[in-house]
Amino acid sequence: MMSIASSQMTLEEYLNYDDRTDTRYELVNGKLVSMPPESRLNSQIAMFLVLELAKIVPFDLICHKDTEIETSGRLATARLPDVMVLTEELKEILGDARGTINRNMPPPSLAIEVVSPGKENEAQDYRYKRSEYAARGIEEYWIFDPIRQVTTVLILVEGLYEERVYRGDERIVSPMFPDWELTSERVMKAGR
Repeated sequence: MMSIASSQMTLEEYLNYDDRTDTRYELVNGKLVSMPPESRLNSQIAMFLVLELAKIVPFDLICHKDTEIETSGRLATARLPDVMVLTEELKEILGDARGTINRNMPPPSLAIEVVSPGKENEAQDYRYKRSEYAARGIEEYWIFDPIRQVTTVLILVEGLYEERVYRGDERIVSPMFPDWELTSERVMKAGR
């Protein structure tokens, strides 16, 4: 990820920004940050998760790299998770408008990130997004890390995330989807 703007942007400026390219951006602490194309591995893992979620969640509640969420903080930040599951209420509020969940809207019920290679990306997914998503009230945050071959499920408890790490053939346990029969290994193999 590379910071583009040298001056602080507001969320409104970010939402209106158009450089007439196909470059995707996140707004991080008021700075416009370009997002390089995902690796094929990461894209395949994210798509596999969408397909698996579609078996147990209405498809119109699933977002795949197309809906951003404004997170809480002193400076404007808008994240673009790899996958999200909306609530029915949030789906109705968003309607057919641009997929931006602002601070005045309820949070999605689940955000998923697939870690890209590089220390900066790891810090984003494991540290910064963890605190931002918790502050935003997202019930569950899942991190799939194909580099370390682990899945981290974070459950919001009294404003903070409690984590459980899954490896290999351990079944991923989620309070939101208690009957889901998915293992970390199966997800990681989806991208290979």
